[in-house]
This record gives sequence, C-alpha cells and structure tokens, in this order.
Amino acid sequence: MTAEAKATSRERLLEAAAALVDREGVGVGVEALCKAAGVSKRSMYQLFESKDELLAASLERRAASCTAGLLPEADNRGSPRERVLHIFERLESQAEVPEFSGCAYLAVQIELKDRTHPASRVAERVKGSLTAFFRAEAERGGVGDPDVLARQLMVVFEGASARVAIGADLLAGLLAPMVVTLLDGAGMR
Repeated sequence: MTAEAKATSRERLLEAAAALVDREGVGVGVEALCKAAGVSKRSMYQLFESKDELLAASLERRAASCTAGLLPEADNRGSPRERVLHIFERLESQAEVPEFSGCAYLAVQIELKDRTHPASRVAERVKGSLTAFFRAEAERGGVGDPDVLARQLMVVFEGASARVAIGADLLAGLLAPMVVTLLDGAGMR
C-alpha cells in the first residue's frame, strides 16, 4: 500500500469511526467500520493496532474542532463570566441541530466504563481541558473555590449533554439561567 493510499484509508477509517460511533456506539464492529470506510480489515490492522486504537485516534482527531466549537475565540476579551456563559450558549445552539447527539466524549466514557481504554483516556483528557478552562476562568473571576465551581460547571455541561443525547430535554433557555445562578452563588465577576 502506497503512503498516499495509507493516508486516504486512514482518513476514511477515522471518519467512519466518528460517524458510526456517534450513531451506533462503541460496540460497532470492525467489519462495519471497514465496510463504511471501504477498507479491508487487513488494511485497518496495518494502520491501527486494534479497533480500540482506531476509536481513540478518531476521538483525538475530533478534539480540536470540538473544543473550537465550544470555547471562546482566543482574542475574546470578555469577562470570565461571559467566557463561561459562552460555552453554555454554544451547547444550547449545538443542541438545536437535529443531528447533535450530545458530547461524544461523555458517550464513549459511559459506554466503555473502562478508564484505561485508549478512547476513555482521550475523552478524559479532552474533558479535563474543559474543566481546566472553567477553573482558570473561575480563578480569574475571583471565585473563592475555583475547583468546586469548575466541577459544578462540568456536571451541568455533561448533564445537559446527556439529556440532549437521550432526547429528554431541549436546552434553549434552560442552561444560561442555571449557570448564572451557579456563577452568582460562587461570586464570579
């Protein structure tokens, strides 16, 4: 297999893994992944050690765009409070799109129930970055215990994402008031 063919096959596998895992979950089979990508099993195993490694690589590949879709722009000079609220406004906006199925990283962790799985480790790292963002903004906003506020915000974020994923709630108008209450209670500026 040429280097170009490997790159193309790799990209197709990563795209197929993202789409199928979002739609069917981490239990999707190797055969289905290969069929969707138009790649043989042999080629898949030449590119990835295992399906677990493919899942982890697929999540890793999506991390930057997922984060960029939530976090404020780097040049956003808003207050810490505004920057935190921006994330929940983005989540509300994403939840309005019919294809949105919640946080892919949370879904993977729930399904796998194995913190040592390569995909779980990627998900934990990505979500750890969001927690770190919340903590940094809480600290900048003068919160007495930024760690607690960051954890509370993650509970709200993940809970909202899970509710959307199972079709239990619409988020419009629900998240911002809840987050404002948390921020007010923590004394965030």
